Amino acid sequence: MFDPVIAPSGTLLGLLQRGRGDGTLHALAAPRAEALAALNHCVLNDPRHDWQVENRSLYYARLYLDLHGSLEEIERHLCDADDHLDADETRTGLALAVLGHLASYGRGDALALLRRYAAQGANWAWALDELALRDDDAGLRSLAAPILARFPATPEGDADLAVAVRDAFEPRPWRLWAEDRREFVGGRVRAAQEAGSFDRWQRQMRPSGPRPGWSVQAVLEWADQGLTRGSALHVPAARCLSAVAGPEDRPEIVRAAHDGSDGARCAALHYLAESRDPIVLDLIEAAVANGSATVAEAAISAFERMCGDEAVDRARGWVHRPDALGASAAGVLACRGAAKDAPLVLGALRETVRADGPDAPLLWTLVDGTGRLGIACAAPVLRHVYRETTSSRLRGRAARALAATDPSFATGFAVECLWDCEETTREVAALHAETGDVRVAERLRRLAADPAEEAEVQTAVRSRIGPDMPAV
Repeated sequence: MFDPVIAPSGTLLGLLQRGRGDGTLHALAAPRAEALAALNHCVLNDPRHDWQVENRSLYYARLYLDLHGSLEEIERHLCDADDHLDADETRTGLALAVLGHLASYGRGDALALLRRYAAQGANWAWALDELALRDDDAGLRSLAAPILARFPATPEGDADLAVAVRDAFEPRPWRLWAEDRREFVGGRVRAAQEAGSFDRWQRQMRPSGPRPGWSVQAVLEWADQGLTRGSALHVPAARCLSAVAGPEDRPEIVRAAHDGSDGARCAALHYLAESRDPIVLDLIEAAVANGSATVAEAAISAFERMCGDEAVDRARGWVHRPDALGASAAGVLACRGAAKDAPLVLGALRETVRADGPDAPLLWTLVDGTGRLGIACAAPVLRHVYRETTSSRLRGRAARALAATDPSFATGFAVECLWDCEETTREVAALHAETGDVRVAERLRRLAADPAEEAEVQTAVRSRIGPDMPAV
C-alpha cells in the first residue's frame, strides 16, 4: 500500500483524514455536499499510515449518520472492477469496517451491501467478519453456499478452505455452517475444522526452536541461523541463554557480544542487557560504532529494554550524540528519567520536531515523557504536534501530555477531542473537558448513550455526569 497523501491540517479534508474532532465539527458546519465529498474521499482512500493501530471506521460511520449520507460511493468502490485486480485488503477494508458500524446503528442498506460483498467481493473474509458481529443467524446461513463455492471440491480447494476456517478472525459463521445438515455445507466445514486442528497439532509437535540440554553455543548458532533465514531470533535466543547459561559461560557470551557473527552478537547483547551485566553498556556503544546495521539496531533495542539506574546515567551522557543511540538515550530519559532530566527531554523534543517533523517515530516516547515529567513550557510544541501529526495515535499521546502540562487544555483541545477518532483520546477528553461548554455537556450525554462507544470512554463520561444533569 502506498503512503497516503494527507491534505494540510487547516482544510476540512486534512482534518477528516487525521480523524480530528474538529473534522466532524467543521463537516457539520460546511455545505453538506462538500462534507460528504471529503468524507467519501477518506473512506475510499484510507488515510492511515498504519491501519492496524489507528482507528477511523467508527469516526467516519458516525459522520455518515450525522450527515445522512448515502452509500452510493462506497457501493461503487466495492463493486469496481479493480476489486478483483487489486488483492490488497486495505483497498476495501476501511469501507467494509464503516459499513459494519453503520449496520450496528441500524442502517439496513449497509447490512445488505455487506452481505452482497461477502458473497461476491474479493475481500469477502473481512466482510464476513463484520457480518459475524452484526448479522443474525439467518443472514449468515444464507451466505454459506456462495462462500463455500469459492473453494473447489478438490484437494487444493479443501486445503484452502481449512486455512480460511483456521485463520478466521470471527468463528461464528463457520460454527453455524458446521451445523448445516447439507453435506456440501456442514460436512465440508466440519472436515475443514478438523484439518485445521490437526495442522495446529502437527506444528506443536514439531517445534523448530531450542531443545532442553542445548548449550550456549547451540543457542548462538540458532540465532545465526534465524538471521540467515530472515527471522530475527535474538530476543528469544537471549531468553534461552538465560535458561542455559551459567557463570562459567560469561566469557563466551561477552566474546560473542564483542565480535561474534551478527545473530550471535545480537543475542548476546540482549542477554547481557537483561542480566544487567556491568560491561554491556560499553559493548552497546561499541556495537553502534563498528557493528552492522542489524547489530547496531539490536544494540539500541537492548539498551532501551534496560531499566536500571546505570542505563539512565549512561543515557544522560549519550543524549547529545547526533545518531540513533543519542535518540534512543533521549527516549530512555523520557521514559525513566528524573525531574532533573526535563531540560534534556525538552531539548530532544524540540530538535526532533524541527529536524524530522511532527510524525517522527521518536516523538511517541518524547511526548509521553514530556507529560510524565510535567514540562509545562513544552505545551507550544505539544500543540504543534497535536495539530500537524497525521498519526491519530500520536495525537492522542499529545493530548494526554497537554492534559498534564497545559492549563488551557480543558477549554481548548479537550473539547474537540470528544469527537476524536481514537477512543483513548475521547477518554482523556471525557475526563478533562470543561463541562461549562454547552457542546461538552451534550456530547457527553451522546457518548454515554451510544452502544458503539467503548466501555472505558463511557466510564470516564459517567464520572463527569452528575445526577442533576438532564436525561438523554
